[in-house]
Amino acid sequence: MTAVTDQDHDERADQPGDADKAAAAGNPSAKAPRNASGGESTDGTHARVPDADSSPRTDATGSTSSPGSTGTWDDGLIARRVDETTGGHQYAMPDSRTAAQPTASPLVYDGPLRSRLEALRELVGLSRTRLDSRTLAEAGRVLDEASARRRLSGQHTVVAIAGATGSGKSQLFNALAGVAISETGVRRPTTAAPIACSWSDGAASLIERLGIPPRLRRRPLPTGDGESQLNGLVLIDLPDHDSAAVQHREHVDRILALVDAVIWVVDPEKYADAVLHERYLRPMAAHAEVMFVVLNQIDRLPGEAAEQVLDDLRRLLDEDGIALGEFGEPGTTVLALSALTGDGVGELREALGQFVAERTAPARRISADVDIAAARLWPVYATQRRTGLSEQAREEFADRLADAVGATAAGEAAERAWLRNANRACGTPWLRLWRWYQDRGEPTTGRLPSRTQADEEATARQRVEQAVRTVADRASAGLPVPWAQAVREAAVRGSKGLPEALDELSVRAGVPTGRPPRPGWWPVAVLAQASMTILQFLGGLWLLGQIVGVMSPNLGVPVLLMVIGIVGGPLIEWSCRMAARGPARRYGLEAERRLREAAAGCGRARVLDPVAAELLRYREVREQYGRVVGAGR
Repeated sequence: MTAVTDQDHDERADQPGDADKAAAAGNPSAKAPRNASGGESTDGTHARVPDADSSPRTDATGSTSSPGSTGTWDDGLIARRVDETTGGHQYAMPDSRTAAQPTASPLVYDGPLRSRLEALRELVGLSRTRLDSRTLAEAGRVLDEASARRRLSGQHTVVAIAGATGSGKSQLFNALAGVAISETGVRRPTTAAPIACSWSDGAASLIERLGIPPRLRRRPLPTGDGESQLNGLVLIDLPDHDSAAVQHREHVDRILALVDAVIWVVDPEKYADAVLHERYLRPMAAHAEVMFVVLNQIDRLPGEAAEQVLDDLRRLLDEDGIALGEFGEPGTTVLALSALTGDGVGELREALGQFVAERTAPARRISADVDIAAARLWPVYATQRRTGLSEQAREEFADRLADAVGATAAGEAAERAWLRNANRACGTPWLRLWRWYQDRGEPTTGRLPSRTQADEEATARQRVEQAVRTVADRASAGLPVPWAQAVREAAVRGSKGLPEALDELSVRAGVPTGRPPRPGWWPVAVLAQASMTILQFLGGLWLLGQIVGVMSPNLGVPVLLMVIGIVGGPLIEWSCRMAARGPARRYGLEAERRLREAAAGCGRARVLDPVAAELLRYREVREQYGRVVGAGR
């Protein structure tokens, strides 16, 4: 059986037409076939073999060429055919010089998947300034691949055949295609580059996306029912995932991220290989609905050994977290077959044909990719507790700022100022004179030194910093690390210049300068106090006049006037002081309220609003993340 091998293509990719050039130079052996039936020439190149009837052929341009001519045989396909009497297979390789293939209709995602992709795109956009690029790399890749796949054919399903060295995946590839396309043999690794086989037109762009060159693209020749059963299938034979050649493993990893589905081929010796399960199957557990796991080479297992190995394989897949498609449930299809004898290949072909006919594999693959991306983003979006700033935390922050600017002390000072003003207005002249004398004669030595302005500013700054740290810690509590860090940074940025701003507010909104406002009863109290003073003076003058003999003696009336003035003055002062407590308290509370509101407004604008903006952004991304996760479950 003759087949085009990857090795042949690799060796001759950079020397097209060498055999023709050698023949033109007069070396007839350069194009001599290896055997009578055709096949490869002695130098390893592929010889073109004419049909049995040796009739002339007309190419796409209308020119006629004979079978034995050295011109190119162009009938729309570069075909390689072997005489059926030699037992060779037939397949076709598309020619890049032919007319463009018909364009297949693009892939259309259903509503839920579109919603999830839109939410993921919005999630990435909102998170770019908060998360590092490595965290969002997988989500960005999924969005790019989903967009790229959506523009390509929705009538084709790209399925890769992957497996370890010696598992027989190339043999299974040939069995599904019905022709010998991929090279098989004992040489390891046998498959050096991925080979594509498409059962219908319109898949060129899909294959180009995989990076498979035209020389490695095949088309099985029409076989009747088999072709219609797999119509729309693009089958990819991958190199060994455990190959010693690094380039082969790179091919596998790259293409596995792009195909719509995967057929994993395992053999009785390596089905439990740790590399397969830990590097590929376990991470791809979310792709269970677009995976087939095939136990090949069951012809090597005697009796019921095949069923025992198959059961153990199912157990390992279950431990990997892969859902098995049994009893009508969606999941991975597990089959046993022999690509060598053909036992079970028909069952796989039937399952694969039904899978391709559903035309849902690309969307299910993208949906699984979204699930994986969402799972990787879980630590940076999910939280198990309620987040945000409570009203109590906001009030405590405002109280701390009010303490930093001395709002309480300012209110008390305003209250004392109002009382002093009331005492000056309503107090007796003698008491005011005595207080003035006491204040003037009181020594300054022995007093405790008052705190300097620098100490007060340092204390206020420390209080402000402590208030900012406290509110930042409360706001970030329970948030994922990146968002908690963003909240703290927003609070720190806002706190810069906050102490200075609070100092300015304390000057503008502190104790008002000038005389406090007077209530309506103050003039009456002042008039009454003046009356008491006048009575004292009248009584005193009256008594003095009697003493010097100017007035007739009458002690009752002047003494009564003096007693009324002396007793009434303090009594009026005490009454005014009692009456002034309420207005003074209200005046002090109003001054404290103004300063508190000013400090709270400054803290809200500089700290709380930026923190709230970060929390709002987190709630938005959390909502989008919920759409990404919830819509798929």
